[in-house]
Amino acid sequence: MWNALLWGAVSGSAVLIGALLALFLRIPGKLTGFVMAFGTGVLIGAAAYELLEDSAADGGLTPTIIGFTAGALVFTVFDWLISRKEENGGGLAIFAGTVLDAIPESIMIGASLIAGQGVSVLLVIAIFISNIPEGLSSTAGLKEDGYGKSKIMLLWLGVLVISTLASGGGYLFMDHAGGFTKALIASFAGGGIIAMVSSSMMPEAYQDSGPLTGFIAAMGLMCSLILDQL
Repeated sequence: MWNALLWGAVSGSAVLIGALLALFLRIPGKLTGFVMAFGTGVLIGAAAYELLEDSAADGGLTPTIIGFTAGALVFTVFDWLISRKEENGGGLAIFAGTVLDAIPESIMIGASLIAGQGVSVLLVIAIFISNIPEGLSSTAGLKEDGYGKSKIMLLWLGVLVISTLASGGGYLFMDHAGGFTKALIASFAGGGIIAMVSSSMMPEAYQDSGPLTGFIAAMGLMCSLILDQL
């Protein structure tokens, strides 16, 4: 249980690191774009190699398709609502995507400890690496939208608490869940991740880093493949 809480906190703490970097340091936009592009590739790899592959193996294609579609749809609806309310809602959109993904991602981190073989290293690394640029970029966007430092920090502290508790919950409750339920949760996270990186992270990364975005994202995906094979 304590291991699950610890790993949930580790993965969730990355958004705080990104937020602190954006709040107190002047980071060149191009570097932010490079980091975000790499995180995008790593996240896509984690969604494909860890979440979706395991979903199909645990519960079959039906719950995987249902969960994946639901995750992508829920994020898209959130993103659409945010974009209607705010002309420049990029920061808040990435924050919403981070919250939306944090719960199922952290549940799967906790669940990966159930077998007694240790935490899923790929999932933790992928979430950690991607959460830094998410926190960085979202915080920069929130600052532009007029959010104060204290409010921004409270938002990310909330994500850290959510990630920690969700990981502990995954360890406690997923032990008795069937393959169908596990597949739904994992694929829901995968769908939310793909929708979020496609509509929020990748466009912002390209805006900052230009044509190199595709190559750096590809290297992030390669990094996920290497970690998955270790």
